[in-house]
Amino acid sequence: MYAATTRPATPDDIPTILSFIIELAVYEKERDKALATPESMHKALFEDGHVANAFIAEADNKPVGFALYFYNFSTWIGKKGIYLEDLYVTPSARNLGVGKALFRALAKVAIEEDCGRIDWSVLKWNTPSIGFYESSLGAIRQEEWVGMRLEGAEAFERLKSLGA
Repeated sequence: MYAATTRPATPDDIPTILSFIIELAVYEKERDKALATPESMHKALFEDGHVANAFIAEADNKPVGFALYFYNFSTWIGKKGIYLEDLYVTPSARNLGVGKALFRALAKVAIEEDCGRIDWSVLKWNTPSIGFYESSLGAIRQEEWVGMRLEGAEAFERLKSLGA
């Protein structure tokens, strides 16, 4: 029997988290976009005013995945929610309950924090993950929404000067 456990990440997990982020970026064909550093991850996850949280999934006392999330807010339901930024499970541990264990940890936080929902995005071509989210978790696609993004200092400066 394969049993995955989850626990909150600690500062000692930063190298593992960064390696998982790189593996995820390679899988998503965006390795060059993974720019996180040990310093940026420590600040984001563990310093005063941290903006994100993470869980580590382990099997046989070995890290096999992670989930990184932060809180958002829904004006429609008037409650905070969880935004799952990344969920990654190593290929050797897939289809063994690790993803479900990480989602259970998120559900526990959502209940404890009185969150209204858990949101995340998935690439359209990632059919194995979409199938897992829909069939195993009961997730509902949000196809009527289009993701939008402004990225980087140049875009922010351009936006700041609009209409000036």
